[in-house]
Amino acid sequence: MSAVVTEADRTAEPSPASGPREGAFGNAVALVCRECRHEVGLGPYYACPECFGPLEVSYEFPAITRAEIEAGPRNIWRYQALLPVPTDIESSPNTEPGFTRLLRADNLGRELGIENLWVKDDSTNPTNSFKDRVVACALSAARELGAKVFACPSTGNLANAVAAAGARAGIKTVVFIPSNLEQPKQVNSAIFTENLVAVDGNYDDVNKLASEIAGEEEGWAFVNVNVRPYYAEGSKTLGYEIAEQLGWRLPDQIVIPVASGSQLTKVDKAFQELIKLGLVEDKPYRVFGAQAEGCGPVATAFKADTDAIRPVKPDTIAKSLAIGNPADGIYVLDIARRTGGAVEEVTDEEIREGIVLLARTEGIFTETAGGTTLAVTKKLVETGVLDPTKETVVINTGHGLKTLDAVSGQVRAAATIAPSYAAFKATGI
Repeated sequence: MSAVVTEADRTAEPSPASGPREGAFGNAVALVCRECRHEVGLGPYYACPECFGPLEVSYEFPAITRAEIEAGPRNIWRYQALLPVPTDIESSPNTEPGFTRLLRADNLGRELGIENLWVKDDSTNPTNSFKDRVVACALSAARELGAKVFACPSTGNLANAVAAAGARAGIKTVVFIPSNLEQPKQVNSAIFTENLVAVDGNYDDVNKLASEIAGEEEGWAFVNVNVRPYYAEGSKTLGYEIAEQLGWRLPDQIVIPVASGSQLTKVDKAFQELIKLGLVEDKPYRVFGAQAEGCGPVATAFKADTDAIRPVKPDTIAKSLAIGNPADGIYVLDIARRTGGAVEEVTDEEIREGIVLLARTEGIFTETAGGTTLAVTKKLVETGVLDPTKETVVINTGHGLKTLDAVSGQVRAAATIAPSYAAFKATGI
């Protein structure tokens, strides 16, 4: 795999004399610029040679039926035909993420005043976050492109997923994180790899370092840098699963956390692909983005009715959403406006309350990103922006055991008593 060294190198089209094997990327046919629509060949490229805009995967899909998908494995590879992966993907060691539960959340719905509410719970993935999905697709691309090192800059969940997937695949992994990352997330990465690198700085500093290393080191696949177009496609599987688990229909409303913004844009892309393939009815749906006030540049731009997203220095407990310069922010704005949705932000205290609310109504312990999504959903209902009579899905992207510090001061023992029945009765419990 050729390293990305200069502007010319990172945007160059691959030589027809070399490259990955036939069918390495399934039904994908090219990388297309999201700005000017220029196409380049499939390879380790992520910026357009014409305008330097971001590249994404383009496909020529065959006819696909619901029955064919339903006959597939109970993981993301049931959607192999819709992803940039080969038909033999199941034979390659990977963490087999996906097809997580979609729970009807009547208790939470009553608390929020939403009549028909669902929680897509991605905390049950192999490393307890949705990042296992995107990493599985990135790992496939890294293999097909001949990478020797599998790497990433991360706010935590991605580092966990990359380290675990690399261990499963038998490829060297190196993960870079901000040095102030929550301790559980550091441990959850270090347990899988001896190459965890803590960087003094925020995520944007870590990401810049990763880009520099990608330009200097041969054969490194940084999942969210030089194989980012393939990596990002993994988030589409959230959209596919939601539609399939709802009985092959789209929800009226969906609330999604926003860090880089990639997940929200790919869920929307999944919905659009399902419509075009005739797998679901073409109907209106609204997409809402959720951010923390301490790192809400997309929410700020949405409220100001501008496309100008001003980078910020993150200051929030929601570290998995702490990306001050979100790469897909402008596309999040486009989707929210096109679908009649919104992008909202909430305080750290509201995030903590959201974590506790989901746990005590539905038995789901979410991390701070999920707390953000819950709190934003509550705020959208209270402000009349989200329609409480419409079918609504909220996405829980990770498990609360990753961010225990966020709620350690919120919950505690109701009482400490002597080991006697009288002492228990005195508590009034």
